[in-house]
Amino acid sequence: MSNVTPATSTSTAAAKNTSSHAAGKNTIAEGVVSKVAGIAAREVRGVHDLGNGAARAIGAIRNVINQQDRGQGVSVEVGEKQVAADIVIVAEYPVELQKVADDVRKAVTDAISQVVGMEVTEVNVTISDVYIPSEDDNDDDNDSRVK
Repeated sequence: MSNVTPATSTSTAAAKNTSSHAAGKNTIAEGVVSKVAGIAAREVRGVHDLGNGAARAIGAIRNVINQQDRGQGVSVEVGEKQVAADIVIVAEYPVELQKVADDVRKAVTDAISQVVGMEVTEVNVTISDVYIPSEDDNDDDNDSRVK
């Protein structure tokens, strides 16, 4: 049996065609790509937060009103088929900073490739700070020096 569709049914099939071969253009906004990259970067072990000091301050305000910006600390340039990303992170202490940066790069590249479906040309990772958990983070008021 042949795979050729008879000419009489071609116009009907074309009118009902909803396959990926239909004409049109897909556009994925930079904000969407930023969110995908931000989510991937946050999942990497050793990443405490994303963004520089000012972005984190604004992010803290957003968290108070339950509006987290998943694209914070992420800047992307989206072309028709390619994406370039710049990620600013705060690493946890003590971690191997180069390894964390490499892991972020891989996670972001994989996420953009898989979720967005675009080629990633580069992912630049900047470690802007190191988070050092202080003993005060785990202390409660009962351990105060003054009672």
